[in-house]
Amino acid sequence: MPPRTGAAPTARELAAATPATRDRYIDLLRVASLAVVVLGHWLMAAVAADGKVGNLLAVVPRLQILTWALQVMPVFFFVGGFAHALSYRSRPAYAAFVRGRVRRLLRPTALFAAVWGAVALAVQLAGAGGGLTGTALRLVTQPLWFIGVYLAMVAFTPPLLRLHRRWGWGAFAALAGGAAAVDVLRFAVGVPYVEFLNFALVWLAVHQLGFLRADGRLGAPWALAGAGLVGAVALVALGPYPLSMVGMPGEKVSNMAPPTLALLCHGVWLVGAVELLRGPGTRLAARARVWRAVVAANGVAMTAFLWHLTAMLAVYGALLALGVPLPEPASAGWWAGLPLRVAAAVAVTALLVGVFQRAERPGARPPAARGDGSGGAAGSGGSGGAAGSGGTAGEAGPGARGAAPLAVLGITLSVLGVLGLSMVGYGGLLEGRAATLIAFPVTAPQALALTLAGWLLVELRR
Repeated sequence: MPPRTGAAPTARELAAATPATRDRYIDLLRVASLAVVVLGHWLMAAVAADGKVGNLLAVVPRLQILTWALQVMPVFFFVGGFAHALSYRSRPAYAAFVRGRVRRLLRPTALFAAVWGAVALAVQLAGAGGGLTGTALRLVTQPLWFIGVYLAMVAFTPPLLRLHRRWGWGAFAALAGGAAAVDVLRFAVGVPYVEFLNFALVWLAVHQLGFLRADGRLGAPWALAGAGLVGAVALVALGPYPLSMVGMPGEKVSNMAPPTLALLCHGVWLVGAVELLRGPGTRLAARARVWRAVVAANGVAMTAFLWHLTAMLAVYGALLALGVPLPEPASAGWWAGLPLRVAAAVAVTALLVGVFQRAERPGARPPAARGDGSGGAAGSGGSGGAAGSGGTAGEAGPGARGAAPLAVLGITLSVLGVLGLSMVGYGGLLEGRAATLIAFPVTAPQALALTLAGWLLVELRR
């Protein structure tokens, strides 16, 4: 079915245009991993009757073992490595590659940051920044850390691909060895601040596994899953690492912030596990209805991710405003009402996606004109430009070299701004509340300015 003239292709049109060479399982993994992350955030939110937001895993510690299956962010970064490798090989000019990979990520992110910045300013000028509202101003930006890390992965893809081409598994081993050395310096020697290097080393090691997958060199997924699982179990049982693979309030050591060697082992185990499921997953994604759903979900995945905490907090805010009694977290009443609260959060998220999804959609172009990132022209990707995100071959012409400095500056400012926002939030906006980013304090207005400036530079064409 040809796309409608002057309109963006529909999910059905894109699905019908998907070539047989596309690895649909990768797209399925992308959608499934983000969906699990969103559901996990909704399930972990334990909002009490006084509006205070806690963590269900802290209320019921025995549930922390579930994070060994449900902390699936490593899968998303693994999928990103696969897509980035194929995309860069088809579009090797640095500026064109960066612009093509991050536009569909930065557009909805910049819009989200700007909208919430305006809301935060209005709320605090009205003197209504307390209670659940104040908590929301602090919490809604926290998931932006993931976007900041993903942007950094895009920026480092070209040099890391060169290392991959030369060393293969050796490049992954070097990153993993660096992560292990950082933990030794952190826990055994007590070197201050060295742990923050693992924000790069751990996640880039997982990203490197995606390069190996793109070359068909991953191999023996059962060995990968087994080694990762045994390593994670040993480190948690014998080392200073906590059981939970997500951050817990008040804990002295977190496997997530900054990432640890235990989290890297967890990521290796998950990558092996999803590779073991590759056969049935590929057959599932080949079904016409399933593939159309995957295409449609990928087209709005980043918008849904950005706004899902807003939706959840809106649901709890409405319940409190209406005087609906909230049961004690983890009580029988709390569990009984959980499906209804999740359903309400899904509905509100869908509403917000309907309002803001245009920022994630590219201009109206036929499917054949869209870059794919995983072997086709289906244009189904929405998660950080992981597939089909714009940028044409024409951008790799004579002006590409001159555009590279702008691309480097743009993505650097974006990474700093997005990570800064994730750390500082919008609470205390008028009081100049700041958080330390690397070695410098950053306020919410500064972080927002960096994000918007980086986005504008990425949007520029030479």
